[in-house]
Amino acid sequence: MTNYCKQGALASAILASLIAMAAAPSAAAQSAAEDQAAPKAEEARGASTLDTVIVTVERREQDLQKYAGTAQAISADDTRALGINNELRNIQAMVPGMSMANQEGNLEIFIRGVGSSNNTELGDPGAAPHINGAYIPRPRGLGGMFYDVERVEINKGPQGTLRGRNALAGTLNIITKRPDLDAFGGYVQAEAGNRDHRGGEFALNMPLGGWAAIRVAGYKVEKDSPFENAGRAQNLDPAGIQDERGGRVSFLYQPDDKLSVFAMADMGKEGGTGYPGANVYTAAKAGYMPDDVDLRKVVYRGAQGKLDSTNWGAQANVTYDFGAVALEYNASYRDVDYQQTNGQSEGILWPGRNIDQASSSNPGGIDYDNYSTQYWMTQSQSYIHELRLSSGQDQRLRWTTGLFHFNEDQQVGYLSLVDKGRWYSGTEFTMPKVNGRSSAAFADGTFDVTDRLRVKGGLRYTEEKKSRYGIGGNWALGLPGVGGDFATRLGTEGFEPAFMSRPNFDVSNITSQADMARFLLQGILKHGRNDTILEQIGAVPNGGSFGCVDRPDIGGDTVDCPYQSWVQVSGIPAQQFGKSKFSFTDWRTGFEYDLAEDHLLYGLISSGHKAGGFNDTFDPEEIPETFKPESIVAYEIGSKNSFQMLGRTSTFNVSGFYYDYSDQVFQDLAVIAVNERGEATGYSLVNRNVGKSVVYGLEFESVLRFPHNVMLNLNALWMDSEVKRGTVADVRSQNYDAGGATSMIDLSGNELPLASKLTFNARLQHTMELPFGTLDWQVLASYRSAFYLTQYNNRDVQFIREDPTTHAIILDHTESARQAGFPDRQKGATTVNAGVGFTSLDGHWRVEAWGNNLLDKDVSQKALVGSGIDVRFLNDPRSYGLRLRYQF
Repeated sequence: MTNYCKQGALASAILASLIAMAAAPSAAAQSAAEDQAAPKAEEARGASTLDTVIVTVERREQDLQKYAGTAQAISADDTRALGINNELRNIQAMVPGMSMANQEGNLEIFIRGVGSSNNTELGDPGAAPHINGAYIPRPRGLGGMFYDVERVEINKGPQGTLRGRNALAGTLNIITKRPDLDAFGGYVQAEAGNRDHRGGEFALNMPLGGWAAIRVAGYKVEKDSPFENAGRAQNLDPAGIQDERGGRVSFLYQPDDKLSVFAMADMGKEGGTGYPGANVYTAAKAGYMPDDVDLRKVVYRGAQGKLDSTNWGAQANVTYDFGAVALEYNASYRDVDYQQTNGQSEGILWPGRNIDQASSSNPGGIDYDNYSTQYWMTQSQSYIHELRLSSGQDQRLRWTTGLFHFNEDQQVGYLSLVDKGRWYSGTEFTMPKVNGRSSAAFADGTFDVTDRLRVKGGLRYTEEKKSRYGIGGNWALGLPGVGGDFATRLGTEGFEPAFMSRPNFDVSNITSQADMARFLLQGILKHGRNDTILEQIGAVPNGGSFGCVDRPDIGGDTVDCPYQSWVQVSGIPAQQFGKSKFSFTDWRTGFEYDLAEDHLLYGLISSGHKAGGFNDTFDPEEIPETFKPESIVAYEIGSKNSFQMLGRTSTFNVSGFYYDYSDQVFQDLAVIAVNERGEATGYSLVNRNVGKSVVYGLEFESVLRFPHNVMLNLNALWMDSEVKRGTVADVRSQNYDAGGATSMIDLSGNELPLASKLTFNARLQHTMELPFGTLDWQVLASYRSAFYLTQYNNRDVQFIREDPTTHAIILDHTESARQAGFPDRQKGATTVNAGVGFTSLDGHWRVEAWGNNLLDKDVSQKALVGSGIDVRFLNDPRSYGLRLRYQF
């Protein structure tokens, strides 16, 4: 992409503003016209005005129409009416350019194609989530905070100076309802819907003498899975069953107009069967595209998926207005305890697939007794302190300066087990000590050059550190039996990993077979009912011999005892150390110019960074020790306009943007272990700063008000993205027979994942006053054009092999992405949400009916791709229901 395209995109936005400027009358003529039209304009505004939307996207309250940037504020009433409550990720239907998906409980947010899928302890979000302005480093269970909410604010574009690290793509801020100092009241709500949806919510506001108040709120929701178990193991519930509850207590103290103290504590719990995905690999290999089959019919086997997550936190905000200067102190603490056993599957059901139990007479069937699965554990304790000083808002120079400090401690466990595996039984990463710190100093200001022209600028300097200690690598067993290899059963029903209950994480001096066997056994808190590992290596730690077990349930071509040749524990997890230290500076500069009272022209250049880090400690020649922070410099110019139409106030806003995205991190795969046969037995994801991309586009937004209380919201985004540089290992091509080697792929010219070229939303609302109450309804139609789910963009896959003569790695053959099982293009789709509500005349009772995704479109929101894996994470299917609410 050339600079010509960049300039063309910005020129379109500039041209729109210049036309509006040319059409504007001179100051004197405009003043005379305004004086003459004032009574009529005031009368029109009195008849019907556009409600002012107050946001805090610039860390202070302001009218959204006066904010020089692109942001959206979505009220809780609108999300509830459209069936989006308790499903935060579904809010993307209202926000062009935003994608949200849930992988293993981690909410991944992408804005304008920018975000992060690295949700391990080594990763950070690329779009920063917040609650009441407090940063959330591990966005697990974030949907459980989405109740008794005032609004959700989405700020598009890097926010490095205002929000700090990891606001590379923008921010999402959940604003909860604050206590009301004056009125006792609250509400109770009950709802029911399809998929056996049952839920309730309440809030109670209690004033304390006019100077303080307490607000208590809570919710509970249960819902069946959107997926179906299409296999023969009908005792297994599909992933996606929800069982959530939460509570929140808020306190507000305001004895006068100078001092304000706000404090809040909240807790949420998530249960059920975990977050669902659908592996389409086998269907694609059989010739079926994801659009041709039902992605929600999954063939489950082995372990039952299970989720147990607790998320709680506390925050405080203290402000005092000294007159010329205001002091603000913010503190927050958040604790996450997340555990999940993945519900495993053999992919989805496709026409003609053999899903009967595998046997000697049915070798092409499914082994439902295979308990290979993954166990996840994330514990996080994070706190934030921020001190801010700011000037009064009526001064010519309005400034803010302050200090920020963030600290997070994590304890992380991941165990991937291979049941009935030969030569290899799993991979474990257990980290008892993971720490991340970030400290920053910042300043930001706006100066009134004239009554109409303002210039602004900001600067933020950040230093950050990360460190980690623990273990990571493979559990590898070599147990040859009569005629070939034996196998190990591991992870069967009742199995529990030890994770943080391990007595020791120091493997630096473990070399003997006895110590290695002991270390593997210490990783098991509870053995599964049909596990064999204790019988096979249980005597070794005490100097005994390897045991051999005749087990008919292992099946396949495994052989009988006794062991022959050699036996050994051939691998245990390696010692993992890691640390990184980086500093960076974010900045912004821009201007605001009032072409008229209701016409704002602005230009802004801003930067943002996503935290860097380090890789797993294996081969330093293959794996770089650290990776640098990603950075974006964004250029944006826009115009915001309010105007009178049919005697009512409407708005039209337009902006053009260009992102220079550098030091972009792409993940690829490196082999970390090879067994005695020369076969790769372990791999590690590697983060590398090998990418550079550009993103540019135009965004339009309009709110039109019509007679008879009809309102139309229109929002459109045209966007293009291109990877300028980035060569990585193609994990789709991994060849286990060639030591796990992969081909390399040049991503140049590809689009960024999840970056649709066109998104468009239209929301029509109507309110009708009746003799016995108020009837209102709204319909939201959202269109999103086709996009790619991965960085590979449906490119061909080059498979490689080892030359038997020279042992060199050479090209074997090439397959299309579809033939290889990795189609990753999601076609365009339109989704429709609708809601209707009736409020009683006294305002106490309200009944609502809602429908979400009424066209029942299945849309993949993310793909996880690897060797033999093409897992899709989908949107919610059609849902509908009724809600009864009593306000008091």
